[in-house]
Amino acid sequence: MDDTKLLSKLSQNLLEILNDEEYYDITIEVGNDPNVKIFRAHMIILNYRSPYLRRILSTNKKKNDGILNHIILPNILPEIFQIILRYIYGGTISLKEYNITDIIKVLIVANELGLQELIRYLESFLIENQSNWMEQNFDLIYQTSFENNSSLRLQKNCTDLILKEPNKIFDSPKFSSIPENLLVALIQNDNLQMGEIQIWEHVIKWGLSQNPELPSDPTNFSKEDFNNLKNILRQCIPFIKFYNLDSKEFSQKVLPYKKILPKELREDLLNYFLNNDRKKSVPRMLSDGHSTKINSEIITFQHTELISKWIDKLEIKEKLISSYEFKLLYRDSRDRPIELHNRFENFHKICDNQSRTVTIIKVEDSNEILGGFNPIKWKTDGNYGVTKDSFIFTFNNDGIEDYILSRVKNEKKAILNCSMYDGFGPLFGDKDLLLYQTFDNELKVSCEKKDYEKRIRKINDSRVLEFEVFKVQIVYF
Repeated sequence: MDDTKLLSKLSQNLLEILNDEEYYDITIEVGNDPNVKIFRAHMIILNYRSPYLRRILSTNKKKNDGILNHIILPNILPEIFQIILRYIYGGTISLKEYNITDIIKVLIVANELGLQELIRYLESFLIENQSNWMEQNFDLIYQTSFENNSSLRLQKNCTDLILKEPNKIFDSPKFSSIPENLLVALIQNDNLQMGEIQIWEHVIKWGLSQNPELPSDPTNFSKEDFNNLKNILRQCIPFIKFYNLDSKEFSQKVLPYKKILPKELREDLLNYFLNNDRKKSVPRMLSDGHSTKINSEIITFQHTELISKWIDKLEIKEKLISSYEFKLLYRDSRDRPIELHNRFENFHKICDNQSRTVTIIKVEDSNEILGGFNPIKWKTDGNYGVTKDSFIFTFNNDGIEDYILSRVKNEKKAILNCSMYDGFGPLFGDKDLLLYQTFDNELKVSCEKKDYEKRIRKINDSRVLEFEVFKVQIVYF
């Protein structure tokens, strides 16, 4: 007998329970006036199917006074909650019955309710079947996926499109309506395969569209018009690489808008370009292939330069032999599971089988930055990883001059690959650098001296504010 037939019958019975009018023990009020609907449901099913509803129910447990439990979800449309509720009970959803706009609304609610299985299913459907629609509505997909940390596949899809085909966004009929944070994300990317003057022209186009009353020709601008455009583009201007322009581009395209630039930048640019008319345009990808930006909330490009030298086993004053890109794989505040009982589940899902990674840790009540380089793959087999090239380190202040570097001395115990269910994250040596989860789901770090040359920190069990993992890739040019 086909097992799927058994599951189909189970799903049918559970949907019948949803429609039951006798044994329900909770009502859910959904929507805002005038579009409000009350649904009957069963606490035990909601508790096990939705982490979000479980939290609500834990603070709203049924009392022995005969009063029925009642919860209110005003921000969800009744017709969308109906779809979600049928999924919660029956475990199925037929996306062919709904238009793409409704599917996006279902995804948003699934994120809110913590329905990870449904989120992954919806992401796969959109990526595999609606790629053209997503490109045409990139602003909506970007905003939907980055408003929460659950839609990781959609986030990656958006990031890949920004990197590989930015013109699909810049040249879209809806470009003028994209949100400011998306525009900033686009232009701050060092790997955009387009000239800086094109980026500048798109930024000006977007800025003008935000205030239709502004003249299209800057020669007709009033002082107030310049101030308005300056305020509109204040978050974008810092990410334009004006020095990558040639003199003609600067003179014809930027100079007419010079009053929207900060005074100091304006004077520097005038001095730079007008005193030498032989400046040549440089593409957005830096000529040496080495970006001066890093996608980190903790470290700067200067930190990565020093870490790169440590990887190459160079002295601090020696020149780098290779150029490295630090590609962000995991950021705890962005990628950790919604349910924190298994804090490192997503770390292992994202970082396992990745080699040449750098873990960066920011601790509470300190300027210290802790970290470690693992040249071999992270695993979850419970065994030690063997390497002679790993190291751990501490930056003690805001700069990079005050540091402790500790290389592995017992290469047979360089890395400990714990199970994702052990409550341990990245672990160098036998607790030389250890990220771990406490019983109350806090994230802490501990440092001892066991298998590495030096102890990099005297204080143990400090609370971790953030940690990031980067893949270090050599850049060829």
